[in-house]
Amino acid sequence: MESKRQQKVASLLQQDLAAVFQRDLPHLFPGLPPGISLVRVSPDLGVARVYLSVLTVGTASSDDQQLALVQDTAKEIRQALAKRVRKQLRIVPELVFFLDDSASYAAHMDNVFGNLHIPPAIPEQPTPDEPNAAPKRPKLFADDEESN
Repeated sequence: MESKRQQKVASLLQQDLAAVFQRDLPHLFPGLPPGISLVRVSPDLGVARVYLSVLTVGTASSDDQQLALVQDTAKEIRQALAKRVRKQLRIVPELVFFLDDSASYAAHMDNVFGNLHIPPAIPEQPTPDEPNAAPKRPKLFADDEESN
């Protein structure tokens, strides 16, 4: 469970990293810059795990190339981030980048649930000799036979 301080620092880093990607370093990312979906900070505030959602339409290799580009420029990103948060934080955490695959996982699960074949429930039919009879209750306990 994250402390309030961790949550506040994570929120600050998420907002400022988005601003760094969009305003300070747009020249590093051809096309759209990656979005930041989640930031998790360690309890000592020394390491921040940044989950990126890559907004490129393509294959997984293009996502990996985008992640590799971000990891290669992590030093420049951290320096630009330090300029933005220098008044709020003493130490800028080390940034570790990961791909956020929650959207692809959700699409996969949607596909799995869409391909399930679930037969419809068939209500219990009355017997032919009693067409208007109510359906029998299921036996829950052994005592049910005696009460009927």
